[in-house]
Amino acid sequence: MPRIIGIDIPGKKKVEYALRYIYGVGPAKALEIIEKAGIPRDLKANDLSADHIAAITVILQNDIIVEGDLRRVVSGDIRRLQSISCYRGVRHRRGLPVRGQRTKTNARTRKGKKSTVGAIRDKTLRKLAGK
Repeated sequence: MPRIIGIDIPGKKKVEYALRYIYGVGPAKALEIIEKAGIPRDLKANDLSADHIAAITVILQNDIIVEGDLRRVVSGDIRRLQSISCYRGVRHRRGLPVRGQRTKTNARTRKGKKSTVGAIRDKTLRKLAGK
């Protein structure tokens, strides 16, 4: 497993796909990095030479925001939205979908496990809920 900017990338995969394991590098960025570094597309990550790894590292450090820096930027953006109390910031604060998805049904990933609100009509269920 080659190590690039502190992340172990899978060695058995092609470089094009292995670079995507770095946070902030997607399909387009991975191809862009490979082109700039002059690496063949069909090369496996285990077959990368020290020069190739150095070239990829230089490109990632100078041209692209990745990993910790990118996470910091994204969380700062979310904090800014919350502090100005705009619609998106309020949705982030409440843990609801931010990009206009419906919430009457679906949206369980953001809302969490369903919990019944209101009166429970069945006496046996009421006793279980009280515990």
